[in-house]
Amino acid sequence: MTTDRSKQPPLAGFRVIELARVLAGPWAGQMLADMGADVIKVENPEGGDDTRAWGPPFVEGADGENLSAAYYHSTNRGKRSIAVDFSKPEGQEIVRRLVRSADVVIENFKVGGLKKYGLDYESLKAVNPKLVYCSITGFGQTGPYATFAGYDYIVQGMSGFMSITGEADGQPMKAGVAIADIFTGIYAVAAIEAALIHALKFGQGQHVDMALLDVQAGVLANQNMNYLISGRAPNRMGNAHPNIAPYEVVPAADGHLILAVGNDGQFRRLCGIFGIESLADDERFASNKARVAHRAELRPIICAETVKWKKRDLLDACEGNAVPAGAINTIGEMFEDPQVKARGLRIDLEDRDGNRIPSVRSPIVLSETPLVYERPSPRVGEHTQEILEELQQWERKA
Repeated sequence: MTTDRSKQPPLAGFRVIELARVLAGPWAGQMLADMGADVIKVENPEGGDDTRAWGPPFVEGADGENLSAAYYHSTNRGKRSIAVDFSKPEGQEIVRRLVRSADVVIENFKVGGLKKYGLDYESLKAVNPKLVYCSITGFGQTGPYATFAGYDYIVQGMSGFMSITGEADGQPMKAGVAIADIFTGIYAVAAIEAALIHALKFGQGQHVDMALLDVQAGVLANQNMNYLISGRAPNRMGNAHPNIAPYEVVPAADGHLILAVGNDGQFRRLCGIFGIESLADDERFASNKARVAHRAELRPIICAETVKWKKRDLLDACEGNAVPAGAINTIGEMFEDPQVKARGLRIDLEDRDGNRIPSVRSPIVLSETPLVYERPSPRVGEHTQEILEELQQWERKA
């Protein structure tokens, strides 16, 4: 880490104890680690985080060592790992000692699951009154479902998300990644940072109650409002947009691409590209409201034009005429995209044995307090001795 204080990452000096596993909690922990917090991941000595085994693929060291599944490495960068069995009194005491030196705890056990170990919010608040304690569960700390186990896939269904995702005549579809978990991790970071500001101002910690269902329901955004205003539940529309047209996937001579025509001027320019300028004056298509109402008539007209073009030629024509359009990349093509390369989204981190482990940097870019990427995801208990020695030093000074 740089010694220039003005260029230190924004959360340098804060300590986070992560009693979380799988995705939502570790995602929040990784974001805080990227921002410079000292994130100590507490893992069971017998195998550690469940996702270490969620492969293939697995990261393999130069000597053939299994360095855990790619899934685990997607969400544990930048942390230190301490191996502690807190089902035993001695392990519980180590966690309490860590909490005395910490600012934040993140946990994702079932409601009440840590109380029997004396590691719930009320118990740890007595140890550290300024503690920000973030609980992540499927359904929150209250309500009739509070004690139910929460899974991302199930929450995508319960929230209404899957009812608006997929083709109109096909099955409801989940997203390609665990978006309820990831969004919850991101919202948790915002909540933790707000609670830290309160703790700095008033010396008072608090309990942050994050629920996957709350988050996944909340991020339905305009679709929520479409229902609340109209009283009609939105339906699945495939790749079409409920409020804008044409805003969808269209065919080209050599594949598919995205048109994202967001206003009347863009639509007029699109018609110009195709040489059908009069279409923009047709009362069925002259405004976005009209185009949405007549989308079933509009789509065949547009697709009959787009299919005459190769993808790259049509994308270039759209770019040259300020009409929003985009390619549909594979993940491999995304990483080869010149914009992605220019932004440096892929990073490679070297572990203690010289193994280089690929990662994807945070999308957060700060000009004065840049984020830090100093270490890959840790091995189980890799930093146990180091952390315990630091803790002893802290306790002697406290």
